[in-house]
Amino acid sequence: MNILLIYPEFPDTFWSFKHALKLAHKRAASPPLGLLTIAAMLPQGWGRRLIDLNVTKLAGSDLKWADAVFISAMLVQREAARQIISRCRQAGLLVIAGGPLFTSEYEQFEEVDHFVLNEGELTLPPFLADLAQGRAKRVYTTKEFADIGTSPAPAWELLDMRRYAAMSLQYSRGCPFQCEFCNVTVLFGHHPRTKSTPQVLAELNALYELGWRESVFFVDDNFIGNKKHLKTDLLPALIEWRKSRGGLSFYTEASINLADDEELVELMVQAGFDMVFIGIETPDEAGLAESGKIQNQRRDLVEDVKRLQRSGLQVLGGFIVGFDSDTPEIFQRQIDFIQKSAIVTAMVGLLHALPGTRLYERLEKENRLLADSTGDNVSLCTNIVPIMRLETLQEGYKSILRNLYSPERYYQRIKAFLQDFRPPQGQGPLSFHYKLAFLHSIYRLGILGCERVHFWKVMLWTLFRRPRLMRQAVTLAIYGYHFRIINKKYILH
Repeated sequence: MNILLIYPEFPDTFWSFKHALKLAHKRAASPPLGLLTIAAMLPQGWGRRLIDLNVTKLAGSDLKWADAVFISAMLVQREAARQIISRCRQAGLLVIAGGPLFTSEYEQFEEVDHFVLNEGELTLPPFLADLAQGRAKRVYTTKEFADIGTSPAPAWELLDMRRYAAMSLQYSRGCPFQCEFCNVTVLFGHHPRTKSTPQVLAELNALYELGWRESVFFVDDNFIGNKKHLKTDLLPALIEWRKSRGGLSFYTEASINLADDEELVELMVQAGFDMVFIGIETPDEAGLAESGKIQNQRRDLVEDVKRLQRSGLQVLGGFIVGFDSDTPEIFQRQIDFIQKSAIVTAMVGLLHALPGTRLYERLEKENRLLADSTGDNVSLCTNIVPIMRLETLQEGYKSILRNLYSPERYYQRIKAFLQDFRPPQGQGPLSFHYKLAFLHSIYRLGILGCERVHFWKVMLWTLFRRPRLMRQAVTLAIYGYHFRIINKKYILH
């Protein structure tokens, strides 16, 4: 049986980084890890092709070759997924769907033949067994959580790695916290489940042997959910592993309580982590309490961020406006917090209610849901009726983005971040794509760009004061180029 594994295209949003990637001649930030893992679970002898529409096109020859299609997607890919499903149906192919989008709303996709939902380690085997016997059901689902110690290594060989800025690897699933707006625990539970250290090292070895020498994204929703295993097992093993293998660096997602554990932070930095995404959400205690963000309450969030930066972890921050407790003052408070903390990459979005979350259930009871979430909270749309007047919320949100991503304010944050950030140890040599991006940034930002004065001030300051951080300075400048395009094109027009 010949299987196409198709990943729909992401829309052009803050998270896509498309305009930044173009400067480095890359097509996508990272590959579809879920589909690569599913591919590794398919029967021996089946033909497999990965079609990631973020880096390539679906050709008619692919459709003629295939017997069936596996498609996975997130909420933000909903419309692109519909188009792909229709095209595959017209080609007469069997369509099997799974992943977060379909797990949340499979009833809305009538053209799909079979749904393999929740965690594939549990639902794919019975589907394949039934398919072989000609009695496959339409929906396969489970309320159980998989032992990810049984997960196979992703089928990296299906990728053209040159198209991606980073590779992806999953160490754990689940999160010990229960934020009202978050669907992570709905999908993966509260108890963090981890792969074994040998599993993680085997996946890294496979990437290394295939020639990968750049960033690896640990896609865990909360990497530090099981601190004990990290400290005593995985991180010491990663430190040893990297001693004989240069070039790779890691980044991940974690909760702010990471800043409380100096030992854990130091181990992560020694193991090669240099960046972490943290959901800060809001500097307002009432908003944190309302959303159940207990790990962020009653602490000095600015100092927590600074502590991580001084230790060698760049903090990417997630922020939300539109909580019931928010007043019009929240917009300036968010701006002030982000500038003061020197979080250069600050993703601010309007509150959305995702299916299955406590927020969704609460607002449904209050008759305050407008539609399904688009999955893109970094836009002027929201699927809830806010307490604040919607026009006030949208205008305030625009003011945040207009301020944060103006060249002057953005480059102020770059310089403030570089002043405190501890340079990472053992950085590999600059790749060809990075050198290319640097040259393009000089042309696009330093010559043509509206930010050229700010660009050169920060580049020259970095060159003379923090030369070891030039890589970070250039990367952040390129990110800013992407953010400004998105702001101008989709939000501030």
